Amino acid sequence: MGALRDKLKEQIPQLRKQREEIIKASGDRVISEVKIAQLFGGLRGVCGLVCDTSVVDPDQGLIIRGKPIAELAARLPEEIFFLLTTGELPNKSQLESLQSELRARAEVPDYIWRILRAMPPDAHPMAMFSAAIVTLERESVFRRRYAEGMHKDEYWEATLEDSLALLGKLPAIAAAIYRLHTGKSRFLPSNPKLDWGADFAQMLGLPDATGEFANLIRLYLTLHCDHEGGNVSAFTCHTVGSALSDAYYAVSAGLNGLAGPLHGLANQESLHFVLEIRKKFGGVPTDAQLSEFLWGRLKEGFVIPGYGHAVLRVTDPRFTAFHAFGERAAKTEEMFRIADRIFALTPGILKQHGHVKDPWPNVDAISGSLLYHYDLKEFDYYTVLFGVSRALGMSAQLILNRAVGTPLFRPKSVSTRWVLGQVSAPSQAA
Repeated sequence: MGALRDKLKEQIPQLRKQREEIIKASGDRVISEVKIAQLFGGLRGVCGLVCDTSVVDPDQGLIIRGKPIAELAARLPEEIFFLLTTGELPNKSQLESLQSELRARAEVPDYIWRILRAMPPDAHPMAMFSAAIVTLERESVFRRRYAEGMHKDEYWEATLEDSLALLGKLPAIAAAIYRLHTGKSRFLPSNPKLDWGADFAQMLGLPDATGEFANLIRLYLTLHCDHEGGNVSAFTCHTVGSALSDAYYAVSAGLNGLAGPLHGLANQESLHFVLEIRKKFGGVPTDAQLSEFLWGRLKEGFVIPGYGHAVLRVTDPRFTAFHAFGERAAKTEEMFRIADRIFALTPGILKQHGHVKDPWPNVDAISGSLLYHYDLKEFDYYTVLFGVSRALGMSAQLILNRAVGTPLFRPKSVSTRWVLGQVSAPSQAA
């Protein structure tokens, strides 16, 4: 058995016991309330979901299993997956065991390549990605073992196997989609000597003489790995998984949510903004030019893409990590310099403007500019890259939910008529 499986086998009995004790001792305690504005507003701020892999603190940003993401920026994505799943960073032998398990599952069945090649040339990369993953469902260990009568205490093991098999194949699938999307029919083979992120980077086939593109991909995959349980992709994956749909169905569903413009498009919008500035000024503008431009945009009623966050009230630590990468690897390049000067000026301008709760940048304000600098310029592919990373968190959440026996997710819905009855004459409610 692999090190990750061994660690979970050790931890899960206590996780189950802890949950049972909490419910027994405090099951009737009220922890949240729902206002009518929240009911009509997407339930934002309502505590209605347990997610142990990560939290987003308004003053600290993303925290993975108690560790701020800033402390994890130099870690490999494989290490992050071990941390998400067990709450502990792997030691050297545990990391090597996990990497070996992923490599052993990296081969993609030929039928996936046939399906991808048969899709229309203008098929969206996210549609191709989702289709490939849901087609892989025929490989599901969970579905096979469930049909054989698997005991519920073993659900997590079959889900772990499906998750490892899926994660092992994702880099090759995502890279092949990029190759097809950019008119390159030849897929590049996996290099088993490389780590998960570096292998993905080399299969994309972009020039990387210095190795910094691989470093950027590793960093991207680490920083985007998870973001609590209530975002659209994680929540969708959780809901589908709660029906005991296997990891292929659940992760594919989560990625379909990630494809939505309100979830996975933010870094593209920020990049468009940087490119607009570069085009307007023929390069990097002076601070005076940029300040005037930013003020003009605000006065016209537009936002500054990449600035502000629904939860954070500080600079997103993921932005800080990307910015540090840019300072080291792309300091003199136009795209980074423009993003850097926007960062230098925008918070102060937004504070003076006075109509924003959070004037600080989020991760999307810079990630696209760095990808563009390294010649990954196909905007509609960026969400696939995001999806490869987010599959780490979605898979970890699925495994843990199966381990503790999280039930079918089925909140009660009410009609608008019922709400009107509550706010006017409760006796009229129906």
